[in-house]
Amino acid sequence: MPELPEVHTTATILNTLISRKKIVDAWSDYNSPHYVGKENIKDVFYFSYFKKQVSGKKILSVQRRGKNILINLTDEFTILIHMKMTGHLLYGKYTHNQKENVWIAQDDGPLQDPFNQFIHFVLSFSDGSHLSFSDMRKFATVKLFTSQKRLRDELSHLGPEPLEQGYTWKKFRENLLRKPTQKIKTALMDQQLVVGIGNIYSDEMLWFSSIHPEQTVATLSENDFKKILRAGKNVLRKGIDFGGDSMSDYRNPYGLPGDFHKKHNAYRRTGELCRKKGCGGKILRKVIGGRSSHFCSHHQSLK
Repeated sequence: MPELPEVHTTATILNTLISRKKIVDAWSDYNSPHYVGKENIKDVFYFSYFKKQVSGKKILSVQRRGKNILINLTDEFTILIHMKMTGHLLYGKYTHNQKENVWIAQDDGPLQDPFNQFIHFVLSFSDGSHLSFSDMRKFATVKLFTSQKRLRDELSHLGPEPLEQGYTWKKFRENLLRKPTQKIKTALMDQQLVVGIGNIYSDEMLWFSSIHPEQTVATLSENDFKKILRAGKNVLRKGIDFGGDSMSDYRNPYGLPGDFHKKHNAYRRTGELCRKKGCGGKILRKVIGGRSSHFCSHHQSLK
């Protein structure tokens, strides 16, 4: 699932590419019986409403909140997109093959990447360009908010942003101690405690902090919280600098992969020697809270 660096990269690029563009049409082939009556374009009746509401609107800006992409429109409307497991947004010029009901990128290049071919949602702009959404497993959420109050209510459960200026280790500790018995790996991925962190970056944060993923929040010292937050900020910024992680199928709006997966020290390195200088341990894998966790057998020993 795209995490903070991938979502940040997407929002930053799209803010440059699609701000001030006018939406003239919307298309979707999502249609799931599990979403009938729900505010999600996977319900065909909701999508009909969505299409009518966004057509003619101009895009003002694109932002990120947690793992959500927020496309702000005129009249205080906002399209919220959560890319979930395999989704990513792409920008370019496409043609619609109506016979096969598929969208095809007009230009050769990164948009032709096989990972970019699972298009299930498209916004068409007045200048002939398109914002398309490739979502191989069709898990994504796309919905419209017609007031900022409703949007704030939707996002009110989210915790603080770890890269926000002024977010200190004391605030970090206070937030995580709301669930003192949780294992630190699980707590870091709890979007109510702190947003944007998932499997990849939690593994990397804990590797740099020398903290075992099964250590409970209540047993962490002040110094542990300082180390984890410091490592977290560094790892997340590094993820942004490298354009996100594309070990799975994430691509940026140009259709290009990021490079952070080339910098992993723990995530999916099971059985390999630890890269920490002088450590001598090996990377182990264990399922914690239903999610895979990767950590060093030596310098991340459980206290």
